[in-house]
Amino acid sequence: MAQSKKLEAWQSGPVDGVPALLQPVAHALLQAREEVHTLMEGFPEELLWEQPAGVASVGFHLQHLKGVIERLFTYARGEQLSEEQLSNLRAEGKPADDKAYPVQDLVRNFDRQVDQALEQLRRTDEASLTDFRGVGRAQLPSTVLGLLFHAAEHTMRHVGQLLVTIKVLQRKEQA
Repeated sequence: MAQSKKLEAWQSGPVDGVPALLQPVAHALLQAREEVHTLMEGFPEELLWEQPAGVASVGFHLQHLKGVIERLFTYARGEQLSEEQLSNLRAEGKPADDKAYPVQDLVRNFDRQVDQALEQLRRTDEASLTDFRGVGRAQLPSTVLGLLFHAAEHTMRHVGQLLVTIKVLQRKEQA
């Protein structure tokens, strides 16, 4: 009897309520969430902030995954970043002195951000996708679609980097 291989998010059909043109963004975010859960299962807390060969830590990637989605989706709404978002950006990659960041808390924070992003995708009018959106203080030119697509692409890029960092750390632990 052949084992059935789990389908990737994009192979599972449309995401309910998400406009057709935004399905690739939704699928990438759902795929990222699934891969993060798989990668972080049983990950040892003591390795969370290790930086093998000077690369970004697993903790950084988990914080950044949440943060990049939040920031780019904020710009896609036509808003600027809040002071709290800017503070969180500056804190990425640094364990807080006043509180611990257990692995599962970081994963849950990412999950919540993906859920919020999916809700925003459901509320996004396809007619607005080419609307101008200025990014940051310099108001760098983008569009709603450009920001949403970049959020998905950037998220998947960091999931790949997270995978490599975890593999290096696991190899180091085995040595």
